[in-house]
Amino acid sequence: MRSKYAIAAGSPAPAGAHHTPARTNFAVYSRQATGMALLLYRSDVDEAPFQEITLAPPVNRHAFFWHVAVEKLPAGTCYNWRVTLGDADGGGTALEVLDPFARAVSMAGWQRSAWRPGGPLGMRGVVTPPAGTPRPAPIGLEGAVIYELHVRGFTRHPSSGVRQPGTFSGLIEKIPYLRDLGVTHVQLLPVAAFDGQDVPPSVAALGLPNYWGYSPVALASPHPGYAANPDPSTHEDEFRAMVQAFHAAGIGVLLDVVLNHTAEGGAGGPVLNFKALMPGEFYHRDAGDYRDYTGCGNTINTNHPLVTQMLVQTLRIWAEERHVDGFRFDLASVFVRGADGAPLEQPPAPWAIEQALPGTPLIAEPWDAAGLYHVGNFPGHGWSEWNGRYRDALRRFLRGDPGLTGEIATCLAGSSDLYQDDGRHPSASI
Repeated sequence: MRSKYAIAAGSPAPAGAHHTPARTNFAVYSRQATGMALLLYRSDVDEAPFQEITLAPPVNRHAFFWHVAVEKLPAGTCYNWRVTLGDADGGGTALEVLDPFARAVSMAGWQRSAWRPGGPLGMRGVVTPPAGTPRPAPIGLEGAVIYELHVRGFTRHPSSGVRQPGTFSGLIEKIPYLRDLGVTHVQLLPVAAFDGQDVPPSVAALGLPNYWGYSPVALASPHPGYAANPDPSTHEDEFRAMVQAFHAAGIGVLLDVVLNHTAEGGAGGPVLNFKALMPGEFYHRDAGDYRDYTGCGNTINTNHPLVTQMLVQTLRIWAEERHVDGFRFDLASVFVRGADGAPLEQPPAPWAIEQALPGTPLIAEPWDAAGLYHVGNFPGHGWSEWNGRYRDALRRFLRGDPGLTGEIATCLAGSSDLYQDDGRHPSASI
């Protein structure tokens, strides 16, 4: 690796790091930034960058997209951004942040409890090669038998008998077992890079991590802890290989995606990326405070046009470049809230997602943690829903509550009372 690489102005699109052997284009959005620098690292544990590239408007900024191209940069190079907020002439605050669109990340140096404003960030983005083959037609939900599983938990115990337990590669070894069960789809609990250290103090005191993964830091990157190979530049390929193996067995892959909050938390949480890059757009705010409709300290402002576009682009990376078949959206009623937090009659986000991914199974968890409940009327034409009415009726029926025969029959037949009036089929009820 060279000590310095030649640079060019670059392009404002696509967001993230777009690599070819000739050049790698870096682009990130920030309207509030008064300065931006690209930091290039030789490895994911080096404390200092080997090259720091200061971006200069207007050459390196267009419509608040900051961009630069680096010539002949090898794949596998680690990088971050340094954002200056406030006075650009030395009086501002400089924060090192992770690229929101990093296709791979390393957390080798991350210590959440040690994070300080202006200090080094133990997370790094990693430059990866472009995707390979075109996406096959997604496997739909007609007649689906969905098996929800946790990538680590499913093969972690020695009884799983796999060579690489707790990894994407380990799942491949269990495909014959899942096929013999009659499974048509696996639904993977969150696999986007998350902060395993984002837990309450009482949990941290016990030495326990965030196990389930509902604490994202990079929405477009596979979680590094689920990869068999520690080299982050291989994680996309390992994930793709897993998806291809499922498809070869005739099994679809659904992802549980968390597009309602991030690991940055509220005012007391660390600044990882969006708090510095998009403090006025990305989260629901009220006089500087973070509105919390998720129970996790912050809520993504999904119906801001730029944020909607970012979330759609993230989903297209998983679908078009990694060939996943569909998505289950955690706390999806957040997609209905407008800038003031109130429900919108025609929220743009669900429609934008549906139109960007035609034919792709989209499953809403149609409620949030602050009272919205959309079972039977989630916005859009192509959405399926986690049918909470079915779940609740079945629980009451199984414990022996009387008078439920008709309701259970309707539920088992696809809940026509909820979906038929919208022209939706029984597959809308999950």
